[in-house]
Amino acid sequence: MRNVIANISLSLDGRVAGPGGEYDMSWIVPHAVSAAARDHMVRVTGGATTALLGRKNYQGFSGFWPSVAGDENADERDRAFARWLDGVEKVVFSTTLDRVDWRNARLAAADPAATVKELRAQEGGDIVVLASTSVIQQLLAAGEIDRLSVTLCPELVGGGARPFFADDLDRSSWTLTDTARTDSGALCLLYSRNAG
Repeated sequence: MRNVIANISLSLDGRVAGPGGEYDMSWIVPHAVSAAARDHMVRVTGGATTALLGRKNYQGFSGFWPSVAGDENADERDRAFARWLDGVEKVVFSTTLDRVDWRNARLAAADPAATVKELRAQEGGDIVVLASTSVIQQLLAAGEIDRLSVTLCPELVGGGARPFFADDLDRSSWTLTDTARTDSGALCLLYSRNAG
């Protein structure tokens, strides 16, 4: 069975963006570029053959990562991630885009939960949701996340969008299966959902 892994960076106060709006994420950067965080990302994505992206991440990633794959000055782990991302199937959730141009990318015709159910029925490796907040939240609410990769950053961003985890989520239990501490003090945590 294909596992669905949600990958997200959170502040200590549970947010993905600061008070400056949805693009206020400069507080994440020092933690994301650490050696341990890069190693963690390669581990999380290593067995995946499909990436799920929301529109904003698709547009940002497609404008950045393809050029990193061949950049000899880039960190080798960033190049490995860029090559992986360029080669895998990419499913993009958007109500405003009418086409996607990145190699192996397609627009999803259904909502995230229905799309994941279709993908699970197909051959392939893991399915990774790359930092697309609304997609991860919808899949968590539908019970369609098997593993949760959280980079917990030692920052209180103080406001901004409401905390990432909604108050109305059903109760679930998770087991910590991998952890790494970065030089910046962030914790890279990988949890697997417990059955039942």
